[in-house]
Amino acid sequence: MRALVISGGGSKGAFAGGVAEHLIRKQGKKYDLFLGSSTGSLLVSHLALNKIDKIKRGFTAVTQKSIFNNCPFTIKSVGGVQVIGIHHFNVLKNFFKGRKTFGESNHLRQLILNEITPEEFEALKISGKEVVITVSNLSTNKVEYKKMSECSYQDYVDWIWISCNYVPFMTLANKNGCEYGDGGLGTIIPIEEALRCGATAIDAILLDTEFPQLNRMPSRNPFDALSTIFEFMADRIGYQNVKIGKLMAEDYNAKVNLFYTPTVLTTNSLIFDKKKMEAWWQAGIEFATEKLKKQSPLF
Repeated sequence: MRALVISGGGSKGAFAGGVAEHLIRKQGKKYDLFLGSSTGSLLVSHLALNKIDKIKRGFTAVTQKSIFNNCPFTIKSVGGVQVIGIHHFNVLKNFFKGRKTFGESNHLRQLILNEITPEEFEALKISGKEVVITVSNLSTNKVEYKKMSECSYQDYVDWIWISCNYVPFMTLANKNGCEYGDGGLGTIIPIEEALRCGATAIDAILLDTEFPQLNRMPSRNPFDALSTIFEFMADRIGYQNVKIGKLMAEDYNAKVNLFYTPTVLTTNSLIFDKKKMEAWWQAGIEFATEKLKKQSPLF
C-alpha cells in the first residue's frame, strides 16, 4: 500500500503541490492513502481525485481575505521583505466579541465548502482511496486522525478547516464538546499514522529544509515573536515526526521517501502571495524531477 503524506507549512503548501503533481502525473504513482496536516489537508482531497489543475488554481489564488473574516495582522514591505504587524483594531474587535483568538478564519471554511463539493466527496467515498486529516484536540491533549471514510460531508469539511486553524491567529474551533486547533500543533507530518494505516511505501513532503539554513532577525512585535516561537516548535515537532517515522518504518519493513524544500521559501507562512506561490509550485515540480533522476527506480 502506497501513501502520500504532506506536512503543514501555510503558503509553502504550494511547493508540496508541485512535488505531488510530478509524482502523480510524471512518475505515474498510484496512492491508496493520502494524509495531510494543516496546509497539507487542503491539498490531499483533490490530489486523491487527481484534480491537480483545480487545486493548483485554487491554492495559488488564496489571499488573506480568502481565509480571514477578521484578519489580526497587517502586512507591509520593509527593505523589500514582507513583515507582519498587529492590526490593533481587528484584534480588539475580536476580544470585545468575546472571541478566544486574535483573528477569525470563517472565510476559509466557506472556501473549503466551495472547493470540495458534495459530489467530489461522494466520488472520494467510492474511489477506494482513503484520505486522513490531522487535527489537534486541545481539550484532551491528543492528536486525532480523521478518516474520510468515517465522516459525513459537513464533518469532513470541518476537520479540514480545523486542521488549518493556526491558533491563536485563527479560529479556535469547538466540535463534539472539545476545542480543536491546527493539526501541526501536534503532528507536522503524519508518517506514523500512514504506517499504522498499513502503508508500505511512503512519499512524505516536508515543507522545511532538511538542515537549518536560517538565522532569524530579531522580532519586531509580539506577533512576530509568536510566529518565531511557533516556527521553532514546528521545526522540532517535524524533526521528531521524521525520526520516529523512520524508526517505525524499519519495524514495519516499509520505505519512506522524504522530500524537503531545497531552500528556505519564506520566514512567514501566513503571508499568501500569488506570484510567489505559483513560483513555489513550479519549483516543487523541478525539485522532484531532479531528485527522482538520482533515485533508484525501484522505490
